[in-house]
Amino acid sequence: MFGNLTWHDIPFDQPIPLAAGAFVMLAICGVLIWLWAKGRIPYLWREWITSVDHKRIGIMYFASVLATFLLGGIFAMIVRFELTTPEPTFISANTYNRMFTLHGMVMVFLFMIPAIPGVFGNFVLPLMLGAKDVAFPRLNLVSLYVYWTGAALVLWGVINGGADTGWTFYVPYSTTTPMTLFPVLFGVFIIGFSSILTGLNFIVTVHTLRAPGITWMKMPLFVWAIYATSIIQVLATPVICLTTLLVGIEKVGGFGLFDPGRGGDPVLMQHLFWFYSHPAVYIMVLPAMGVMSAIIAAYARKNIFGYKMIAYSSLGIAFVGFFAWGHHM
Repeated sequence: MFGNLTWHDIPFDQPIPLAAGAFVMLAICGVLIWLWAKGRIPYLWREWITSVDHKRIGIMYFASVLATFLLGGIFAMIVRFELTTPEPTFISANTYNRMFTLHGMVMVFLFMIPAIPGVFGNFVLPLMLGAKDVAFPRLNLVSLYVYWTGAALVLWGVINGGADTGWTFYVPYSTTTPMTLFPVLFGVFIIGFSSILTGLNFIVTVHTLRAPGITWMKMPLFVWAIYATSIIQVLATPVICLTTLLVGIEKVGGFGLFDPGRGGDPVLMQHLFWFYSHPAVYIMVLPAMGVMSAIIAAYARKNIFGYKMIAYSSLGIAFVGFFAWGHHM
């Protein structure tokens, strides 16, 4: 299920991925050694890792997504180096498929989805509402821990067999590939819970912790964007969690859930995947629109024209996004 990593799995004959992996491991070890030498580990544990302050959690989210962004960038550079010539250049065809898959998977599930909600939402949302913190500070910290756990499991799957299916995990290939896919799928399943907990926390915060005088039509547009994004996170993310779990169960147990020869339907998996993944586009875009609305209004020193229309359109985009996944099929 979780693979069996041996020395033969290390690509000694492929210098590019080997050097990239070595660089990442050395960087992590170097940072840990520096922190230990400076005596910073107790301080980090006390003041940061176990802190429930929303600003520090936002900063930790920022450090986490930045690290995954750099990792996904390394995978992307490996792919681009390989494409410099039409024939095999640095890596084998199988390794190319793995690098391509890992780039997309890390960038989507570990970087783009949690980036703006996790960073800017945690840091700025309570400040814009006049609140001391989010509604559930401890749950906020738990969501970060869940994100770290899922990311660690995904990266373990990367090391211990990898994935070569593309970030969509389409069946039947994902259920028949010889790659050890289950840790990656289960890691994405766990990361989904982090997104759900964050969305619930933000929704409750907007409803219950607005300062006196901040009515719905006086909230910053960034808050409206985060609110609409949170609705998508809460309603759509359970679908991708269950979908990846079902693909993982099918991979391990071979129950025929998506096998047409045994009464399953592979197209059903595509519908389930894109029912989440199309609204997920707006998990990335809506907060960015909110950021731009806040920045333009602040530096122009003018109120946004059509405030109500923008606020309602944020909710409208979130609503319509659930009905427009068919064009991905």
